Amino acid sequence: MSNSVYVLGGFQSDFAKVWSRSGQDISDMIRETTEGAIDAASLDTEQVQSIHVGNAFGELQRKQGHLGSMVSQMVPKLWGVPAMRHEGACASSSLAVLAAMAEIEAGRYECALVIGAEEFKNLPGDQASINQNSASWYGHEDIDCKFMWPAAFGLIAQTYEERYGLNRKHLNRIAELNYGHAKNNPLAQTRSWKFDPLSFTDDDEINPVIEPGTRRQDCGQITDGACAVILSSAQFAADHAKRTGRRLDQYANIAGWGHRNAPLRLRDKLERSRGQAFVFPHVREVIEDAWRRADISGIDAIDGAEIHDCFTTTEYMAIDHLGLTPPGQSWKAVEDGAIERGGRCPLNMSGGLIGCGHPVGATGARMLLDACRQVTNQAGECQIEGARTIQTLNIGGSCSTVVSFVVQSGSN
Repeated sequence: MSNSVYVLGGFQSDFAKVWSRSGQDISDMIRETTEGAIDAASLDTEQVQSIHVGNAFGELQRKQGHLGSMVSQMVPKLWGVPAMRHEGACASSSLAVLAAMAEIEAGRYECALVIGAEEFKNLPGDQASINQNSASWYGHEDIDCKFMWPAAFGLIAQTYEERYGLNRKHLNRIAELNYGHAKNNPLAQTRSWKFDPLSFTDDDEINPVIEPGTRRQDCGQITDGACAVILSSAQFAADHAKRTGRRLDQYANIAGWGHRNAPLRLRDKLERSRGQAFVFPHVREVIEDAWRRADISGIDAIDGAEIHDCFTTTEYMAIDHLGLTPPGQSWKAVEDGAIERGGRCPLNMSGGLIGCGHPVGATGARMLLDACRQVTNQAGECQIEGARTIQTLNIGGSCSTVVSFVVQSGSN
């Protein structure tokens, strides 16, 4: 894959903001992030030639669909620009990025706006939780539970326990690390949260069981939020750099990508992988596809990663699927500090979904923007020193839709 798609800039909303408290909603998120991304990229609005919106639950949460047209509704200068909406549960905005990339690579357009947006805090938590169940095979998962997603990822924890052994102290440590990283992120939902000394233990009062295999601090934070990025062709990026007095290496490029899907039902995926090295072989294939397209050798070429920690179990799974340890031995990377700042491959310096927050339809775009900030040395207190190549791993549902990007500095 040639380094043909560049990221000229982007903008993330404050994930701690509850928009409905100020009489605002997802339309206001879309306006703020659209205008913010165009400004960050030093573009004229008229230079945007295509728009892609990622969103999972707009109809259920706000009774609002047709979000492609919401962009020009809120930013009238984009009137007439082709736009479409993409849905893939938590990977919705990564799918939007893939679609925009394909248009650019095909030569249809040279500059595209990608937005991920989701509103959750306008409804009570129990109702929002029920709405999220639509990303599973509703009514067919065969998981006896009150809360589907804590139960589903608790089942993944139980699968690791059965196949390889699992010590919960490693899941607790993942949560502690990601909440700690979030304190350095001025846009993170949990940046000001305080914790009890027993928060990252198996104390049943402070860190209670939500569903078997999942405790409170294992859970990512569902929140309001939006994120937008501006993608362009290499020629457009080079010309734009000259117009704005920048250098091409001040931009990031998407050097590689992977995208695979598996059926909705979690138990079917777990049964299919029985006897195989990885719990989710197709996740490993996505990661390897991204490496191959980026023409890199593997995890040793990656300086850090933004990965999908909707639960600590998901990050635990990602560690061995990335190849930081052999299959089933993710605990080693937790114990030896490989995933911490200064380690072999720091994970989720943004705080991840657990610390930064998880506005479902926005998460893939947020991961991509944070990866771009890393490789262009714009990540502030979250910066990985010397980062030149960062990988993302974004999943939808119970690893049903999986997307990974390899992002490099424009000079690579």
